[in-house]
Amino acid sequence: MSTNDAYYIPHKATWPIVGTAGMMIMLAGFANYLNGNAAGSTFMVLGLMIFIVMLAGWFTLQSKESESGMYNHGVGISYRMGMMWFIFSEVMFFAVFFGALWYTRNLSTDWLAGIGDGPGRSTAMLWPGFENVWPTNGPGNIGGDFEEMGAFGLPFINTLLLLSSGVTCTWAHHGLLAKNRDQLIKGLAATVGLGFLFVGLQAIEYYEAYHDMGLTLGSGVYGSTFFMLTGFHGFHVCVGAIMLSVVLFRSWKGHFTPENHFAFEGAAWYWHFVDVVWLGLFIFVYIL
Repeated sequence: MSTNDAYYIPHKATWPIVGTAGMMIMLAGFANYLNGNAAGSTFMVLGLMIFIVMLAGWFTLQSKESESGMYNHGVGISYRMGMMWFIFSEVMFFAVFFGALWYTRNLSTDWLAGIGDGPGRSTAMLWPGFENVWPTNGPGNIGGDFEEMGAFGLPFINTLLLLSSGVTCTWAHHGLLAKNRDQLIKGLAATVGLGFLFVGLQAIEYYEAYHDMGLTLGSGVYGSTFFMLTGFHGFHVCVGAIMLSVVLFRSWKGHFTPENHFAFEGAAWYWHFVDVVWLGLFIFVYIL
């Protein structure tokens, strides 16, 4: 950390614009893929590649600035506050999806079945015979027939993997604080490996859901909430694993000291955040 009293202000950066373009292309490709457009998958991959290039370029720029002593204590505080607000925004992002799941399971299915006062009185006439059960394929069997995703298979293994990765990440942090670079590198390598293994097993879970269980994004409200919640979480795990991969590479290059290692801290905070979100998903999506 620099002892310079001057607050460093970065020069104009193009990486945020590049990252935004990559995200827009990726999301546009995803929307076209869901609607059966053959070019959708191509644009998804293109957008993802642009996003990865943005991460590599921006992280490289930041690491050069940090290692050259441009950041003082004030800049470090700004980075930490920025990361806190970023994680808070992510908490609100997932709160919306958890809220939608709660609304669907505790209110809308009651109303469609004609239970209670209020909207239920009218919707019962629209969908006579609708049963208030979960998971549901919606009124009129619009979601088709499917099997419910069980908790104690791949999801349970993935839970163990993420919990273990949180332990290895903390172990790596203790190694950094103790100036034990070997422990730091081994802990980070284990964390990154467990993270990508989680993503691989989730891909297998999705394959089984689509091909063996009949569970798709179009399987009524259960299918849409299941894939939206677990899919967005999987994307966040990928981002976190990429961030930790960069930190691992920098650690191997000899970067970071006990006094100056915000890049590690920020990535670790983010990783523990995705751990906590997964615990919520495992309980409310897979078990309850």
